Amino acid sequence: MNMKKCNYVLFLARRYPAINKPAGVVHWLKYSKEAENVDWVVILDADMIIRGPIVPWEIGAEKGKPVSAYYGYLIGCDNILAKLHTKHPEFCDKVGGLLAMHIDDLRALAPLWLSKTEEVREDRAHWPTNYTGDIYGTGWISEMYGYSFGAAEVGLRHKINDNLMIYPGYTPREGVEPILMHYGLPFNVGNWSFSKLDHHEDDIVYDCSRLFPEPPYPREITQMESDHNKRRALFLNIECINTMNEGLLLQHAAFKCPKPKWSKYLSFLKSKTFAELSRPKHLTPQSRQMMEIEIHEEVNKEPEKPPPKIEVKIHKEVVNEPEKPHPKIHTIFSTECSSYFDWQTVGLVHSFYKSGQPGNITRLLSCTDEDLKQYKGHDLAPTHYVPSMSRHPLTGDWYPAINKPAAVLHWMNHVKTDAEYIVILDADMIMRGPITPWEFNAGRSRPASTPYDYLIGCDNILAKLHTRHPEACDKVGGVIIMHVDDLRKFALQWLHKTMEVRLDRSHWSKNITGDIYESGWISEMYGYSFGAAELNLRHVISDEILIYPGYVPKPGVNYRVFHYGLEYRVGKWSFDKANWRHTDLVNKCWAKFPDPPDPSSLDQTDNNSLQRDLLSIECATTLNEALRLHHERRKCPDPNTISTPKHDRVNQDRVDETRTNAETRTDAETRTSAETGTNAETRTSAESRTNADTKTDAETRTNAETRADDEIRTNAEARMAVETTTSTKFGGVDEVQAFRHDEMPKNSSQESSQVETSNGTFTSMRFWIMVLWGVSIFGFLGVMSVMLKGRKGLKKRGKGYKSKRRTTYSGFWDTNGQDRHLRNAETA
Repeated sequence: MNMKKCNYVLFLARRYPAINKPAGVVHWLKYSKEAENVDWVVILDADMIIRGPIVPWEIGAEKGKPVSAYYGYLIGCDNILAKLHTKHPEFCDKVGGLLAMHIDDLRALAPLWLSKTEEVREDRAHWPTNYTGDIYGTGWISEMYGYSFGAAEVGLRHKINDNLMIYPGYTPREGVEPILMHYGLPFNVGNWSFSKLDHHEDDIVYDCSRLFPEPPYPREITQMESDHNKRRALFLNIECINTMNEGLLLQHAAFKCPKPKWSKYLSFLKSKTFAELSRPKHLTPQSRQMMEIEIHEEVNKEPEKPPPKIEVKIHKEVVNEPEKPHPKIHTIFSTECSSYFDWQTVGLVHSFYKSGQPGNITRLLSCTDEDLKQYKGHDLAPTHYVPSMSRHPLTGDWYPAINKPAAVLHWMNHVKTDAEYIVILDADMIMRGPITPWEFNAGRSRPASTPYDYLIGCDNILAKLHTRHPEACDKVGGVIIMHVDDLRKFALQWLHKTMEVRLDRSHWSKNITGDIYESGWISEMYGYSFGAAELNLRHVISDEILIYPGYVPKPGVNYRVFHYGLEYRVGKWSFDKANWRHTDLVNKCWAKFPDPPDPSSLDQTDNNSLQRDLLSIECATTLNEALRLHHERRKCPDPNTISTPKHDRVNQDRVDETRTNAETRTDAETRTSAETGTNAETRTSAESRTNADTKTDAETRTNAETRADDEIRTNAEARMAVETTTSTKFGGVDEVQAFRHDEMPKNSSQESSQVETSNGTFTSMRFWIMVLWGVSIFGFLGVMSVMLKGRKGLKKRGKGYKSKRRTTYSGFWDTNGQDRHLRNAETA
């Protein structure tokens, strides 16, 4: 075979009607001279980005065996649609997007591709989704079926590769390097998103210096995502849009557009970093792996033999319709601008990526303008900012829980999402596994949730007062899985009913609401249940989604979420989120919670208690793991590599309990007092040696000594404070519980990471203080001795000289006011 005369790549402008694609190929084959001089053809769509060479024979294409990407949603290959439109339905391959084939195969296929497209397009009776997989049911993908049915007619069997092409927003398989990106679907990175449909009528190519909105920078993605493979997916997303923007810049330059103004983003597009990220990619062994496609026959008779050199496995069995692709999911949770919610955010977001939850996650951050100006946690999660309603703008009522329905409503009204289902969580949760609508049977008008049995208001007068359908009130909350169309209708009801129940103070009592505090705090929960009842949204209630740490699990249940809203214990160790309301664990390097007991130390005799405690330990361990990874991303200094200065000679010892800290501080104060007494005796001896001087000189010297002593003592105390602070901050991992010993129970879990200075430190410090005081005293005596000798010398001079001296220098003395008593003595 004459290899590689030349390869020709066709870019098809895919606008409606999509029939232009096969029509364009037919026209090119018939009229283009280039088609006469090629052996291989690669056919792409216009909405693609090429990341590396696409060489047909290198990706496995052979004559009679083209290579293509997998389009699994073409379910018509397995049902009556294929039987209606091809004589060989068993040869129908679900392929598209990337096509690499020999020119002879394309010449045989192209006319049938066009005719089958027209045929399927006119078969309106079989446009519904259950026949075609087309979610719009409009016959839009007739061209794709035209290709598959045409290829089946001429006996072309494809080598199907699901690794060569990827949609931005999807996660690549481990070890796979896609060489083609197809941005036909919306995708996002954090709060930034891109959809080609938003630019359908956009003249951006001809609008000088205008680019698509800049995506996050690589360093932001590194901080955003710790999982290697998911981080690769985010890098692919920004590579796609950055490559398009780079192409726009080159096109604008070709149009002789004025040179664009400098910006940080333009500088990045011209940087070595971007050049390195966007360099051509090459196939990996995993990228070359083909899918193993087996052909299933639905009839008893033998099928016709395929063309030569085509190997097909025939299985004589009836097969069911393949499952439809799962709908997209988006997870959201509500927080406020506080350190309390920041550490919860770190824990939840870490567990989200670890759990394998499909889709993306967004934090709904409710803040006042004043709080937002000082807030530091912007980069903790992909975030949508919401005005705070903690203080109701009309009633003045302080009720932060209302921020949850208010934030969901704000997000629905301000954000476009392509997700079909929304999962709503609380910030004080840890995910253990995916929460999906298909697993927990959620559907349109049928949300799924977890039981909140204490919402007794669904069964009494409260429901009758606040909903027209009290019989539809479900006692649910915590985790919510709801279809996006239902949530659009429901969000406003949720907010209104929350405000309504909150204002109904006459029914806050425990016997009506089940609220043990009788404070109306769970008004938001009733707002949810009553709002859903208003719309007749009946829930699928599952007690296998959520568990509170400290509760005994049901045997064999794989709970997907921890909700650590209540205090829980393992032996003497305990955890209560309320005790950490005012502690900043996120911005203080290496801060974490008390470590739970080791699982090996648990009692193995009672299996129920053992399983309960293992789950409790898992929850706390996941929180600490999330904090550790957060501190690593912040590049906190490694406590094992930081040493204190040599002159401090601080012995960095860990203490086991907070009580030891107090004892050590008491000893330090005692030693400091002893040092003060010794130093006072030294000063007294020094003063007694100077009594021979004049009274005025003695007073002056005493004042000077007093000031010197005060300065030395102050400097010494400051140095001690600095040394103690330094050893505390850098001597080891600083766990926050050391500052909270009066709040937390004293048990084995409360080991402090504070570092104490040893006895040797104080002994060394006392020695140097005494030396400094001694040097200061003797230095002062030397200065005074020189001054006294100078005064005696002046008395030997004549009065004329003294008068002249006073006349010449009187301004100096008056200005400075120093040693004026010496000048008065001379005048006398």
